[in-house]
Amino acid sequence: MDPYLVLKAIGFFLLVIIGIPGNMFIIIQFVLNKIIEKKLLPTNIILTMLATANFLVILSRIIFQFLNAIGLEDLLDESECKFMIFTYRVSRAMSIGITSLLSCHQCILIAPSTKVWCYLKQKVSQNVMTIIIILCVLLISMHSNTILITHARKNTTSSLYTLHLVYCDTDFVTYTSFIVNGTLYALRDFIFVKLMMLASIYIVYTLLQHERTVRGIRSSDRGQKTSTEYKASRAVILLVALYVILYGLDNSMWVYTLTLSNVSPNMNDIRVFLASSYASLSPILIIGTNPKLKHSWKYSDGKRNFPQNTSDNGLVVSISKSGSKHTIG
Repeated sequence: MDPYLVLKAIGFFLLVIIGIPGNMFIIIQFVLNKIIEKKLLPTNIILTMLATANFLVILSRIIFQFLNAIGLEDLLDESECKFMIFTYRVSRAMSIGITSLLSCHQCILIAPSTKVWCYLKQKVSQNVMTIIIILCVLLISMHSNTILITHARKNTTSSLYTLHLVYCDTDFVTYTSFIVNGTLYALRDFIFVKLMMLASIYIVYTLLQHERTVRGIRSSDRGQKTSTEYKASRAVILLVALYVILYGLDNSMWVYTLTLSNVSPNMNDIRVFLASSYASLSPILIIGTNPKLKHSWKYSDGKRNFPQNTSDNGLVVSISKSGSKHTIG
């Protein structure tokens, strides 16, 4: 077998075996929370929808990339191709959009308690699901043309501006439509990443500022507070770094393909791997930084001795003027 196909199969297989259990665990845990506790905190609603979007990315694209790498051909017909590519593009866009929403939501929660910020905190927290639905409708509308330009792989010669996507082709027909679609998708991702980065930078800045205010507290208390702040800061930095690296590389390659008249399947494989990696890797970060998920994971592994008082969200810490700290879900 071609060494490239072996590496491709191993890479996508790892994404599948890591991503499916991780995202399913997050979804199941928070659904059980909703059933048992009759409520779900806004942050956990966002995390549940993020895991759902990531799970759809894996089902609609990564699995097919793996099947293609091990030699299975012609698995999808015309209608199945349209459904798969449409689902992949919408769910991938939802993944990055919801992550931006998560960062912005956390940013609003730790903002100063002024009249305007208090109003935003209340409205955003109360309407998280509505915001996600609106975002979903907008992204579905944005990608509706995918259904028209996607078709099953054909033996006939394709257009110069065709993306070869495993079992399917997306034919932009003209250079203008190729450029417009590429620019639009890159701009969308740039806006989402920019919002996420700005919100995350503000969160880290606020946590660092708070660390300075508690230096006068006795060392035993300060150590505990500093530890919590460090974990929250580390989680935000890791999320930002993961997005910047993966989506930065993906969009850099996408911009490069805009200069090409015919994009090779290998180039698309690399882009898909980079774009899809977040769907599989982010659950590891979410579980590792969310106390409730982390302790549930340990419990499922038979480690039943864990603290009784755990917060619902390990990513953000709200800070009061007095120097006290409360974890916000």
